Amino acid sequence: MASLESSNSSPPNPSFAIRGTPQNKFLRSLSTKVPSFSEFPYTPPRRHASPNLTRSLQNSPVSSPLHPQTPTKLYNVDIDHDHDYDLDHLQTAYHCVSSVLKKDGQILSIAVSAGLAYTGSNANLIRVWKLPEFTECGQIKTKACMVVAIEVCNDKVYAAYGDGKIRVWRRTWDRVLKHIRLATIPNTGGYVRSYIAGSKDKTVKHLGPITSLAINLRDDILYSSSIDKTVKVWCISDLKCIETIKAHSEPINAIVLDDGGVLYTASDDATIKVWRRNFSAGLRPHSLTVTLPAKYSPIKTLTLTRDNTVLYGGCNDGYIHYWIKGWFPGQLQYGGALQGHTHAIMCLASVGNYVISGSADSTSRVWSREEDGQHTCLAVLVGHRGPIRCVTAFAGKSGEDSEDSYCMVCTGSLDGVLKMWHVTCKNMRFEPANLRGGVSTLVNEF
Repeated sequence: MASLESSNSSPPNPSFAIRGTPQNKFLRSLSTKVPSFSEFPYTPPRRHASPNLTRSLQNSPVSSPLHPQTPTKLYNVDIDHDHDYDLDHLQTAYHCVSSVLKKDGQILSIAVSAGLAYTGSNANLIRVWKLPEFTECGQIKTKACMVVAIEVCNDKVYAAYGDGKIRVWRRTWDRVLKHIRLATIPNTGGYVRSYIAGSKDKTVKHLGPITSLAINLRDDILYSSSIDKTVKVWCISDLKCIETIKAHSEPINAIVLDDGGVLYTASDDATIKVWRRNFSAGLRPHSLTVTLPAKYSPIKTLTLTRDNTVLYGGCNDGYIHYWIKGWFPGQLQYGGALQGHTHAIMCLASVGNYVISGSADSTSRVWSREEDGQHTCLAVLVGHRGPIRCVTAFAGKSGEDSEDSYCMVCTGSLDGVLKMWHVTCKNMRFEPANLRGGVSTLVNEF
């Protein structure tokens, strides 16, 4: 078995890495340049853990200190959880500020907008939380269950359910917070009109569960992806399907849009495809511009940086690959891979120069992106007892005169627990954002 400490060996299979660390040590993970996957066979991620990890999950620490950042080397650092660390000498400190367990089953989706967080689960309701207090302030109930994806835009809430339909609500602030049901996509009338018009394939719902949603408000478009290997394009104004993109040869797990309307799709076929909309292309306005391979591992989730310059893809083998946007439209250069998780990456989110990942190894990691393009793992959030299915984050500043910035990370797990984490980075910038604006969050059907 290859060792993480050996500088001459290739990155080991993440599925086995956890078994090769019997000592109670904290591994500091950095990005690697184009790691080689040819020297070991691919093995699907395992849900079991080593004794050390199991013990740490049972203890469920709510805070963990880190050593100062050194982005050029890989360190093994002994951590004594019984020792009181002086956090004043550390650049990163974090702790769990809230942990909520409801009788809703697995937490499947999270979205943040206008100072509110929306969480979906196996149950037939969406819970609404007030931020940053993280107190429940409302519910959205339906007959359908399993909220697999949520998007919020311009006081409208779009939620994809296990029945393959998307339901839409309008948010109002008349004295109290209310959500008024607007529509269901597709509706029954759409089937009838489609059958009469002879174009049934344009308006029927997905043939499999929906995995992700994305909104292009400028072009009045809602995108939905599914395990049926297609992406459907819906007109928001009349809620009609205007295009069905047969995007991949395997199920599509995630989609994301940049500010220019470019669509990125990730699939189990181990590729990310980039689509551009051409308004003069008739019935098939979306055309494929480039296909990005991800080292033969299914891609489970995607996220873009706020400036749309870096695209991250979380894979089934525990790696997070990233691509850097070039000078020309559609030009993407492979930047490397983030190594640290031992199981599949299930969700990603970005805020400022930071990326937050959630994994089937029951941990979430906070990564910083340096000016030279290198990445460093600043924090490993441990406390969940099941795979982390969805994550979102927003940033703030400790005070007007303070140079310290903080990031609030919300993680939802298949253990049914919702956790809020406070991550502080001294002398580092999170680019605080107003909570009245939306934060894009990606989830995927694992």
